[in-house]
Amino acid sequence: MNELRDTADVGELIQFIVIRIGDEQYGIDIKDIDNIVRYQKVTKIPQLAHYLKGIINIRGVIVPVMSLRLKMGISEDEITDKSRIIILKGEGNELVGIIVDEVNQVLTIGSNNIEKMRRDDRAKRYDGSFISGVGHSEKGLVSILDLAAVENDSLDAE
Repeated sequence: MNELRDTADVGELIQFIVIRIGDEQYGIDIKDIDNIVRYQKVTKIPQLAHYLKGIINIRGVIVPVMSLRLKMGISEDEITDKSRIIILKGEGNELVGIIVDEVNQVLTIGSNNIEKMRRDDRAKRYDGSFISGVGHSEKGLVSILDLAAVENDSLDAE
């Protein structure tokens, strides 16, 4: 992975893993990532929400895996040799895996170059649904994933 650095910023530097889902790129704060693994067989579990694909075993720990495409209302996953499962550290150090089309790079963006999405206090979610902000870098714009919205209800049955 190439590391890109936005040097024209003042503020705290934050590193993001840039992923691809369909034709869009999204950033995930590197501090929220436990591991990135090649796509592997997912053991199906009955009675799960449609976007939950099943479970995998990572270092002796059972990790639920969700389709980020289905959670976001996009088409079914297209598994290729570039597909990865990103293991996220949730609240209480619980792990959850998300399937992504590709992991592209590490991108460092200054906090002053990230525009936060407006907060909708009634719904307790950002207006952009799964997006918490947009990062500006030399390579263009990167939508920052709101992992709380992604993981919300991730373990509930339909």
